Amino acid sequence: MKTFASSGDLAEKEQTLEIIEDGVYALTAEGDPNVGAIEGEDFLVCIEAMATPVAARGWLERLREHTDKPIRYLVLSHYHAVRVLGASAFGAETIVAHDNTRALIAERGREDWASELARMPRLFRDPGSIPGLTWPTATFSDRLTIHLGGGRGELILAYCGRGHTEGDIVGWLPSQKILFAGDLVEAQAALYTGDAFHQQWATGTLDTVAALGAESLVGGRGAVAHGGQAVTAAIAQTRDFLNTMLAEVGDVRAAGGTLREAFTAAHAALAPRYGRWPIFEHCMPFNVSRLWDELAGIDRPVIWTAERDRQVWDQLQD
Repeated sequence: MKTFASSGDLAEKEQTLEIIEDGVYALTAEGDPNVGAIEGEDFLVCIEAMATPVAARGWLERLREHTDKPIRYLVLSHYHAVRVLGASAFGAETIVAHDNTRALIAERGREDWASELARMPRLFRDPGSIPGLTWPTATFSDRLTIHLGGGRGELILAYCGRGHTEGDIVGWLPSQKILFAGDLVEAQAALYTGDAFHQQWATGTLDTVAALGAESLVGGRGAVAHGGQAVTAAIAQTRDFLNTMLAEVGDVRAAGGTLREAFTAAHAALAPRYGRWPIFEHCMPFNVSRLWDELAGIDRPVIWTAERDRQVWDQLQD
């Protein structure tokens, strides 16, 4: 049987701090979750919080080599533990997320914490440093605009529809045409869809993201996409991954097949193109399980617990 999720992935990844444009930063790490920061006139907006305060402090040390502005806002694109539990390290005046993200933290944040710690232990550097669940202090339903000042334009936080979760938001810099897409788009990294709404994500949600016309895109994982063609390719890759899953799992379900047969079909269809990309093997059992439920009419994802993770993994792996 394959090693559970990413529990065997213990090798450190090389982090790359990239200045996309003056005052706009992204930290990528060979398929680990990406983070970013945007300078306002006299403050910072940080994007994502990493899995623990200790891990986040490593990122902030890199960022402080370039700017000493205080952190006014910490933006959380969605509720997953690896994105939010390091928030206390930032000392942000305001922690911003979508209304649905706050509700999801209340509903399943504790279970998600235990689940992701077991799935991805390397990302949880010193888990004892986590003081508790991260709670947003400001939420919104449609969009929220942060005026950056000093001729830097504005940062628009926007809800594009249900996708990777039911509370994903993007950060859009219209003047610079730079998009922080969270896990709604990945660039050369596999999708995690265990809490997703595949049909809406693959259609209206990605259509809304694409319509922004970004010239640079920071996805949830993978390298920064530079130029319109690269952005289009990243969105198309994300859509293709979703549509392939929908087709394969849908065909097996329509033929009266089993969940395991659906997993085998989807894995075989996706592996030639995506199988070498980060977290592909980790994601697939959880992806197919959620999509199977979705196609059965279960609208909201079943809560993942550490126990349920293992049951699904053991059921679908050889």
